[in-house]
Amino acid sequence: MRLFRAMAAGLPGREGATAAARRALVAFAAAGLSAAPAAAQQIGIAAGTVPESVILEDLDGERVGLESYIGEGPVLVQFWATWCEVCEALEPRLRAAAERWGDDVDFLVVAVGVNQSPRRVRRYVEQHQLHGRVLWDGRGRAARAFLAPTTGYLVILDADGRVAYTGVGEDQDFEPALARVAGD
Repeated sequence: MRLFRAMAAGLPGREGATAAARRALVAFAAAGLSAAPAAAQQIGIAAGTVPESVILEDLDGERVGLESYIGEGPVLVQFWATWCEVCEALEPRLRAAAERWGDDVDFLVVAVGVNQSPRRVRRYVEQHQLHGRVLWDGRGRAARAFLAPTTGYLVILDADGRVAYTGVGEDQDFEPALARVAGD
């Protein structure tokens, strides 16, 4: 629970977006959700919504606008951290999904700026093969835009940039949504 409160407190920015993100994080933690159901969930950004395009950075400090991805084809976005056990548990399935659908779906790993630094993320990425392009969200912009309740949160966008799936936890069943947006 302290982790989720720390994440909520660490989200800077406009009061409205930050307050909404904080409420989502605290509600998630307060609900005591430690294991996710197997199917898609209605948590975070609503299905059918087109998320706001925000500017993040790659690990070299170069600015990357999410408009380069949103609405340009299917995208899987993972909110991730080096310390996230759920992220670690999801990695083999995400790697397999990237191998299967990587030609049709962009895979983005959004490294949240909670209890880690770009340097730490870069070291981790150098030691481990991640399944997609890693972007740094040090100011919580993407976390707010996607209403990310926690790390291990996945959002799948269809080719038009609309949310087709959201889920949390290591047991989430994201593959059918990926197959749908990829045209399988």
